[in-house]
Amino acid sequence: MYVKVCGLTDPATVDVAVDAGADAIGVVMNQTSSRAVDADTARTIVERAAGRVDTVLVVNDMPAVDAARIAADLGFSVLQLHGSYTADDFTAASATAPRLWRATSLANDPPLQVGAYGEESLLLDAPRPGSGERWDLSVLADLGVSGHWLLAGGLSPTNVADAVGQVHPWGVDVSSGVECSPGVKDHAKVRAFVEAARRAGTSLT
Repeated sequence: MYVKVCGLTDPATVDVAVDAGADAIGVVMNQTSSRAVDADTARTIVERAAGRVDTVLVVNDMPAVDAARIAADLGFSVLQLHGSYTADDFTAASATAPRLWRATSLANDPPLQVGAYGEESLLLDAPRPGSGERWDLSVLADLGVSGHWLLAGGLSPTNVADAVGQVHPWGVDVSSGVECSPGVKDHAKVRAFVEAARRAGTSLT
């Protein structure tokens, strides 16, 4: 089970996530997000990761080409384009950021084939990303999503096992579910989430 801890705002949490066994950490640079960080902070977080995990830049309100340039400049290994980006946006971004993830929700009626826009992974989120809201996972049962796709939206240490057992994702993504306040990660919850996700993934094999 691939595990991503998203919305990091300080370098210390990188060590917690890595030591817990996470595969990726995410940094948000959306203007409207309570978890948004500036370029200097983002660079510090990436440097703290030191190649130990995938470092994912998450954006939803800037042109894809600009996001790709920022991801490359700051040393991120992955660019996650979240929301209404088009196939053309992914093509344009791929010239600078070859590792791309596509993040969306079923509310956008997206193509559900991983790689439909040339991305390596697909992330399915709640209609309001970062809200901590659960969403109806039962609708995924008939959609046949497969491949490298991550489940996000309202996940926490207490419910991730049930969610994984219900829809069998390749990976999971958490942000608000391991926070004590918006943008501030609870280190004990981060550890508990990774452990619960790993255990749930093992039960699927």
